[in-house]
Amino acid sequence: MTTVADAPARSLRPLVGVLSAMAVSITGTRVSAIALPWFVLATTGSATMTGLVAFAEMAPYVLVKALTGPLVDRLGPRVVSWTTDLVSAVAAGLVPLLHALGLLPFGVLLAMVAVIGAMRGPGDLAKSVMVPEAADRARVPMERATGLSGVTERLASTVGPAVGGGLVALMGPLAGLALNAATFALGSLVIAFALPRGMGRAAAPAPAAEQAAEAEAEAESGAEPAGYWRMFREGFTFLRSDPLLLTVTVLVGITNLLDAGFITVLLPVWARESGNGPAAIGLTGTAGGITAVVGSLIAAAIAHRLPRRTVFFAGYLLVGAPRFLVLACGAPLWVVLTVFAVGGFGGGFLNPILGAVLFERVPRHLLGRVHALGDSLAWAGIPLGGLLAGAAVGLVGLIPTLIAGGALYFASTNLAGLRPEWREMDRRRGRTGTADEAKPEPGTEPEPEPEPAPAPVPARP
Repeated sequence: MTTVADAPARSLRPLVGVLSAMAVSITGTRVSAIALPWFVLATTGSATMTGLVAFAEMAPYVLVKALTGPLVDRLGPRVVSWTTDLVSAVAAGLVPLLHALGLLPFGVLLAMVAVIGAMRGPGDLAKSVMVPEAADRARVPMERATGLSGVTERLASTVGPAVGGGLVALMGPLAGLALNAATFALGSLVIAFALPRGMGRAAAPAPAAEQAAEAEAEAESGAEPAGYWRMFREGFTFLRSDPLLLTVTVLVGITNLLDAGFITVLLPVWARESGNGPAAIGLTGTAGGITAVVGSLIAAAIAHRLPRRTVFFAGYLLVGAPRFLVLACGAPLWVVLTVFAVGGFGGGFLNPILGAVLFERVPRHLLGRVHALGDSLAWAGIPLGGLLAGAAVGLVGLIPTLIAGGALYFASTNLAGLRPEWREMDRRRGRTGTADEAKPEPGTEPEPEPEPAPAPVPARP
């Protein structure tokens, strides 16, 4: 019989704690996504400067997130999460305070936004990395855990725009920025004090037997523990050697660039030029968010029975190009909301599938590094999205930019589905990454093993 030390009792507290912290953080971020562009548009009247602010936040987000994967694996995601959220809360709180004191020139605003972005990157990574451990402690299948994570994200993405749009319309954008600071502080407290002791000390520990074997081998060879750059290189080598993960990263990178320009520039400019105002931005987010929650709930319940590749690309077909084109057509608001609602339902299936594929294919001890690199490469276009959208609107106007964005979205998501790598999406269902699946770096020889490597461990029911 297993002892309590060997197999901790099933507990939902870790999963609830991680999901709660994610919900708080994402809600505040979505509020800020409405408040910050509207603040810049209201004070400068420039779509280009609005795009520049988006760049100032997302460029540090992507860069710092890419570089902190080894630190998350070494320090543990819990420490990284609550400390970065705390710094973000201070930086976000300074924006309305300095503006009220008349001490917020545009350069200072860019600096504050850059700090927030630099801290959000590792903070978001750390919360995501804790999901597999929380799933293990709760004894739930990985697809269900990633489905619940998707539901949390979609629910927060529904509440956030609704709150943000209403708050900005009633009290102005600075109120939304202040609320963002408060959510960062609350998220930090949840991670620091609500999670059980011992959780998140190592983002992806190898099994005890493997740790002992590695320690013994290092002691015999006199080798020092892996340094930062060696850990970084291991994550990059694994990502590069997995064709499906690499293809997913490229596809999501393209769609993220287009989505960033749409959300940070095109949607606010449409809201202003159409006369619908900031409340319309919140309504579109709410309409898409509600149906996305429904889609994510369905994915959490039955995704393990559905063909992943078909559902994945059907979701992109619904959530991608139609949003751009309906705004370009000058459709009435109720039609716009209907299109966003249909798209949100399709989009609700995407992240649960992507999360399950990631956690199945990546060994736990590499999870922080591979996740950080994959996310950062997939998000690399986001800082440029706002800049390119703002420049395009300035050069050719809103309508041509919307049409071009919709056409690019449709072409990239449909052509990508023809590649053979996507067949791999359904070949490791119900498995979790193990250290035995890690691929050695080129030019290195694996240590001889006394017996064949075990098969990947099925997810616990």
